Amino acid sequence: MKTLLFVTSLGISSALGSQIANAESIENIDAAANHMDVKALTDYAQQGNDYSQAYANYRLAISANILGQPKLAVSALEDAKETLESLTSASSNADNLALLSSVYGMLIAFDNTKAATYGPKAGQAMEQAKQLDAGNPRVVLVQAITAFNTPTMYGGSMQRAAELASQAIELYANPCDNICWGHAEAYTWRGLAKQNLGDLEGAIADWNAALTVESDYAWAQFLLQQNTQQNAKR
Repeated sequence: MKTLLFVTSLGISSALGSQIANAESIENIDAAANHMDVKALTDYAQQGNDYSQAYANYRLAISANILGQPKLAVSALEDAKETLESLTSASSNADNLALLSSVYGMLIAFDNTKAATYGPKAGQAMEQAKQLDAGNPRVVLVQAITAFNTPTMYGGSMQRAAELASQAIELYANPCDNICWGHAEAYTWRGLAKQNLGDLEGAIADWNAALTVESDYAWAQFLLQQNTQQNAKR
């Protein structure tokens, strides 16, 4: 019995250590992404556990695309896809599946000819993620992003994107100590949806809220600055 308790204790300690390491990795990746630090993101994509590697590649792809490096972006997405597909084939997990669904969607955005292949896979991954943990804020956030980016004729909707982003924001209020990314991003996407719906005041409020969550969140800063410059020209 003592041996069993000792082994169990070791297992719990190991799991907790893994969670802490993963949380630290995610925070470091987010910090690098906030500054679009491609070098740091590239380094993180070669370190850590499988999920953090995939997440680093996901953030690397976004930063590389913004900085006008599409080849690097697609390469990073392909690496993330390969890692996440391997993870999900070994064990179903809502966070893995939600991120994989988002990666499929981004690959389609870079090459529309892949829609027939990756579209159904993105949908299937999201349905599995919802079945496993419909209350996971990242699962709901990815649904919001999908609703925003999907053409209306295929079921996309700015109103639906705003509603889903609001749901995600509510879920981010729950305690989180492991994989916790996306809170500021949810405000930013909701702001973009509001902007498209003609509610610029609401959009600005959301982008400022994103900066309340993460003061150095570069995307929200950029959107606020862009809006300020446009208003100055009028």
